[in-house]
Amino acid sequence: MFELKKVVSSLAMPLPALLIIGFIGLLFIMFTQRQKTGVLFVFLSLTGIFLVSFQPISSRLLLPIEREYTVFLPVDDTVDYVMVLGAGHVVDDQIPPTSELSRTALMRLTEGIRIIRMYPGSKLILSGYKGGTEFSHAKMMARVALALGVAKPDIILLETAKDTWEEARQAAAFVNQSKLVLVTSASHMQRALMEFQSAGLNPTPAPTNYLAQADIEQAWNKYTPKSTYLEQTEHYWREQLGLLWMYVRDSLLTTEDTELSVSRPE
Repeated sequence: MFELKKVVSSLAMPLPALLIIGFIGLLFIMFTQRQKTGVLFVFLSLTGIFLVSFQPISSRLLLPIEREYTVFLPVDDTVDYVMVLGAGHVVDDQIPPTSELSRTALMRLTEGIRIIRMYPGSKLILSGYKGGTEFSHAKMMARVALALGVAKPDIILLETAKDTWEEARQAAAFVNQSKLVLVTSASHMQRALMEFQSAGLNPTPAPTNYLAQADIEQAWNKYTPKSTYLEQTEHYWREQLGLLWMYVRDSLLTTEDTELSVSRPE
């Protein structure tokens, strides 16, 4: 199920979906008599790629969900755990450990380290599975954290969690009522909090990895389609698909629970 979800969501991202539409148009043009239909598909594909890579559109989509939660600031209360959600890595001995983490993962980890240094005695929870590589993502983040001065006893690894749903439930197993700060990308924070709250936790949000900016003055940056703006649209769309999947999954689980309660013998 996890692999199917990843494949479907990857193909539903803006760029792959629009490219598929374009290729369908080319097939119409090359192998059928429906030339106008093919041209229409190609036109829709190219127009769509332009729009999702256009800053006035991409930033307008992403900015509201990124700014829903404010940056984490020091509070007088204690913090017991700071949990950093995983975000991908590679294993390559020819590059430094900081480069083995994805940009998103490095940004999240840096924010997590910043916060635990405000609260001596707090523990850093790092999560993420292997993802087809030799080492788990949690372990790769731990390597960087150790290199940046975090003490080994202060690091807790969750090495089998594949997604936010599993991360939340694994964290709930030992966090209990302790004070937890949750670090993830600003665009992902809303959905992450929903998953953790459904697991019985009420973490303090610490969003990071902000991508969208409203005030871009240079016209050549604002009105030229760029891959950075395409990335913003992809983050927005990924979260919408994630929320849709949560709704479908929870609806199915609720239906199953109802059927079990109805069929359970007295």
